[in-house]
Amino acid sequence: MRQEIEDYVRSLGLDAYLVGGAVRDELLGLDSKDADFLVPGVDTEGLRAALAQHGRVEDLVVADRLVGVRLHSNDGRIRKLTRVGIEFAPPRKEVSTGPGRHDFEIVADPSLSVEDDMRRRDFTVNAMARRLETDELVDPLGGRADLDAHRLRTVSPQSFREDPLRLVRALRFVSQLGFEPDAELLAQMREEAPAVKLVSGERVGGGLAADGMGELSKLLLGTEPARALRLARDTGVLVELLPEFGPALGFDQESRYHDLTVDEHTFAVVQAAADSRYSLAVRLAALFHDLGKPHVAWRGRDGRLHSRRLFHPDAREDQPATRRHGARQAIVHGRQDKVGQHVIDHHLKLRRVVPATLRHDHVQRAQAHLHLAGIVGSRIPRAHPHRFGVDIQPQDRARPKPGRHQRQDARAAAQVQHAVARPHVPLQQRHA
Repeated sequence: MRQEIEDYVRSLGLDAYLVGGAVRDELLGLDSKDADFLVPGVDTEGLRAALAQHGRVEDLVVADRLVGVRLHSNDGRIRKLTRVGIEFAPPRKEVSTGPGRHDFEIVADPSLSVEDDMRRRDFTVNAMARRLETDELVDPLGGRADLDAHRLRTVSPQSFREDPLRLVRALRFVSQLGFEPDAELLAQMREEAPAVKLVSGERVGGGLAADGMGELSKLLLGTEPARALRLARDTGVLVELLPEFGPALGFDQESRYHDLTVDEHTFAVVQAAADSRYSLAVRLAALFHDLGKPHVAWRGRDGRLHSRRLFHPDAREDQPATRRHGARQAIVHGRQDKVGQHVIDHHLKLRRVVPATLRHDHVQRAQAHLHLAGIVGSRIPRAHPHRFGVDIQPQDRARPKPGRHQRQDARAAAQVQHAVARPHVPLQQRHA
């Protein structure tokens, strides 16, 4: 597919360079869906004029900045291969607009060299270009060496300041491509973590207002989401992105069923969902399924913590946290009719990060996804059962307790088969 697109771009008469993720994936031997090209010596208006005869040309805007154009080709075969269009951009540079550390903007400058453009990109592994005319690789920052070492480095200390979404993208590369961030990158993440709150929900989670899937969704769909989520926690990005994770960090459940803290248990469940190749909806449910526990946990007469009731004896009906975070507990008490509405309207402010197509889906699907995430979580082994004086054999750790738990599993399986296995139909298509 990529070769067909490159041949087409060559036919346009532009001195174009393949850039970014497409070059990275090519060197990794991966198929890439990216079709991004850099064209030096031509400004945005020049690109628009040169491409107008070949199809529909629209502005390419990133973070409210015009950075290039997108071509939707007249050639039907190419249009099928590039459904969101082919992106063309002139070289860009950073221009100061004031004394502050965030007072700058990125502007197109056709007089810049390809090397100059590479120096303002996000990571060195993405700061490579290949000239279509000669196949020459332009690599001014050692991206190829970092790629071979699976090392993730920023191109400059300003990388995260230029676009805070890169904080989540770095974590996505950890999960998706197995990269190892270097010490300098981790220090930069800790310093710039609060800026992630400035990023729009569509760019974080994806959805109708985004061209494709957001960075958090891609992170969860990677092969190592737990490692990425731990890095997000340790650098402060996780709590800035999802403040509701704050009370869960280090929260000891004091349970014979879950020896891990809530955050570590959550990461383990997400990883188990990934290992089982569950859908994005189930992985999102796994990420959020137990975050209500710190808000509803109560200590019983036996001296132990309990979180199996939505409203504990001291909880008032008007407590916002209890109402907002109680979706998982509602499942346990058979209040499945309320779960979907909790997720959609209250639970963890999901409107910011959950794709719109998932938010507007049928409530029953949300119920089933959360219930299935709970079942996945019940399979996580207890690390230290001796703490509670309970002798649990290894083969028992992967099985739910007999009786009530087995019945819950059967009911959930029926829910999942009915609500999750059905093909997903976006809301717009249903009402078309």
